[in-house]
Amino acid sequence: MTTRQEFESLDARDPLAPLRELFDLPAGVIYLDGNSLGALPRATAGRVAQVIHGEWGQDLIQSWNKAGWIDLPRQVGDKIAGLVGAGPGEVVVADSTSVNLFKVLSAALELSGEGQPGRQVILSERTNFPTDLYIAESLAQERGLRLELADADEISARLDNDVAVLLLTQVNYRTGRLHDMAALTSAAHAAGALAVWDLAHSAGALPVNLMGDGSAEAAADFAVGCGYKYLNGGPGAPAFVWVHPRHADRFRQPLSGWLGHAAPFEFSPGYRPAPGIGRYLCGTPPVLSLAALECGVDTLLAAEPIGGLAALREKSLALTKAFIHLVEERCAGFGLSLATPRAPGQRGSQVSFAHPDGGYPIMQALIARGVVGDFRAPDLLRFGFTPLYTRHVDVWDAVEQLRAVLESGEWREAKFHERGLVT
Repeated sequence: MTTRQEFESLDARDPLAPLRELFDLPAGVIYLDGNSLGALPRATAGRVAQVIHGEWGQDLIQSWNKAGWIDLPRQVGDKIAGLVGAGPGEVVVADSTSVNLFKVLSAALELSGEGQPGRQVILSERTNFPTDLYIAESLAQERGLRLELADADEISARLDNDVAVLLLTQVNYRTGRLHDMAALTSAAHAAGALAVWDLAHSAGALPVNLMGDGSAEAAADFAVGCGYKYLNGGPGAPAFVWVHPRHADRFRQPLSGWLGHAAPFEFSPGYRPAPGIGRYLCGTPPVLSLAALECGVDTLLAAEPIGGLAALREKSLALTKAFIHLVEERCAGFGLSLATPRAPGQRGSQVSFAHPDGGYPIMQALIARGVVGDFRAPDLLRFGFTPLYTRHVDVWDAVEQLRAVLESGEWREAKFHERGLVT
């Protein structure tokens, strides 16, 4: 494809195109940062206003029962379960990804220690998202264990009888590299380790199957995920947590808050964990955030009649392939190098290019032109492609603006080198 008209033709034939209307997208902006913060669903403002003015404003505390507020963590969790290959009643929405990771990693270490004492290592990827590594490091220090890091291609070889838990993010936040969850989970189990997965950059972007290929060996043990990226739940949206049913009743997670009690409104002084995934709840549900997140999840469920996640994945791969091709063709000679795997089966729904001058001012100049991506230190320009609302023609236009930034050298202007607290 070499002309904008060809990309327009793809959009005209795209069966997913009507889903773009589910979002309130700003005019004149090409938004390629849905992998960091999803766009605003049109339904969200009205739904949150209903919760504020009607359920809270009029019915007040009665809404915990009358409007079903107390059921929201499980209700939204069941909807997310369908996106990640889990069953009804296996997912709850609560807290943040970091807090949920602390819960499940603690439980995984307890479980591993009970079955095979003496294992001393939490194994993770060297470029895993820092919060995952920080949580793992703190737990390792607390328990006298070691956090060991490996490059992506070394992980299988590093799995031995010292490893208690393998902790990975399915799609790497920097490069967009997609791990083979079933294969690595099977390898972890073969080595006697448990597998904990972070789905922050995969849930809602591609088909996820926590239960693997149907075999016990390939089924993950624990998973957490983010609500504000591809699930479109809004800034700071609560996260979700899943535990394989075979483990759910075996250990109580360490944050034994009142809502994870078997009978919260008994108000008994001693803790008795709820059955199953309910024990991974902790404090009072954030109702406004849960209402917003449910609207975001519903935008993904709206794709089911037209192919669901499989269709979204097909479009995502087409968008990212076209972007890679166009950048390498039209921006050649300006120092960009692809950091994302070229093979479709190894790529999530984002594309990263490295630049020898750091990339930050280039991204700022691009944002000033209305193409919103983001930067990841030290040198990555990162572009997320959300097939629910990203068009094929957006790929063409984004690359044209990137080429203009590079050709003009405008990114060298001082104003594009000024850094805010969030980069």
